[in-house]
Amino acid sequence: MTTGVESKLGRFALIATVALIGLNLRPFITSIGPLAAGIQDSTALSLQGMALLTLIPMLLMGSVAFAGPALQSLVGARRAMIGALLVICFGIALRWLASTGWLMVVTAAIIGLGVAIVQAVFPGIVKREFPHHVGPMMGLYSATLMGGGALGAVVSPMVAHATGSWAVGLACFALPALAAVILAGAFLPGDDRARQMGDITRILLSRPRTWLLMGCFGLVNGGYSSVVAWLAPAYQEYGWGASASGSLLAILSISQAATALTLPILARKTPDRRPWLWLTLAMQAVGFAGLAFMPALAPFTLAVILGAGLGGCFALIMIVALDHLPDPAQAGALSALMQGGGFILAAVPAWLVAALHDATGGYAAGWLWHLACVTLVAGLVVRFAPGGYARVMPEVGGGLAFVATASCPRS
Repeated sequence: MTTGVESKLGRFALIATVALIGLNLRPFITSIGPLAAGIQDSTALSLQGMALLTLIPMLLMGSVAFAGPALQSLVGARRAMIGALLVICFGIALRWLASTGWLMVVTAAIIGLGVAIVQAVFPGIVKREFPHHVGPMMGLYSATLMGGGALGAVVSPMVAHATGSWAVGLACFALPALAAVILAGAFLPGDDRARQMGDITRILLSRPRTWLLMGCFGLVNGGYSSVVAWLAPAYQEYGWGASASGSLLAILSISQAATALTLPILARKTPDRRPWLWLTLAMQAVGFAGLAFMPALAPFTLAVILGAGLGGCFALIMIVALDHLPDPAQAGALSALMQGGGFILAAVPAWLVAALHDATGGYAAGWLWHLACVTLVAGLVVRFAPGGYARVMPEVGGGLAFVATASCPRS
């Protein structure tokens, strides 16, 4: 029997594991922008070729997420998580040897595969292990995910400058990925044999609400994929250097992390997340409009506002998906499918912004595209009234479908 001290230490270790896993899911994307000029010079990748470094991981995050429920039933959530983290670590380390454009694209695919599995499986683990603190814990997970983005934007140009190698600047993030593997192996709870949930993917995909969640998630995260890919290069066209533009992206990521952490806590006392979602969408609208019409007026202020909107919206819509179903496995499956379709949709805008840049000679058209997407999502959010969740998303089979044991007590 565990003592109270052991129980508290176990919960703290699990919380630290959640945080470190989240921290490793975005540096591989945000580290590219500040080093884009050096990467292009060395690999001869075109602007649209550079867009593949964001587009391919996003496509994988989407397509692999559809297999999330089946993967959990096949190997268990814990094994899937540890294996995925090992794949991330390997893909990042491989960037040290990435001297050609095609190899950079291969590393993006490898890392994207690992991140896709983590994102498909992890929300269900969080709901299972912290059933009474889903909002704050998803806020922590989202905040560290965004904080990892800030880390990538700041550290990559610093390491690249210190070593004289952009490849080392990218590959250094294999170290925190290895630390996440170790913590996950030590503290993620094991799984009992899963009771089969039936064809839950087919059932959930037959429901219009699943597709609505996919659309909203994809349109919002398309803004994120474009910003992390092109915000730094956009300001480099105004004469900013790699460190300065990387700092701008880091400020945006820090702002994302702050709101991803705080807004779920502020919103936890009410089941209706819509007012908070509308607030984050309004901030995104201000940010994209500023980038399109007045990019030189107050760049860091725009980055803070846009980052706050993107980060808060990401965390809240993840919570909204989990709110729809009380059973952790079924809620996790819905979250995985939302991310599946959403990330496939979100993969396109980074390439689209590059294409619009080539056609117009600037980034304003791409930012205006995202302003239109934000406006559309604001209209769709009205349908997320919590009183209707049971009607539009009834439980599959009427009850618990996945039972797991934890290495430490439930909260």
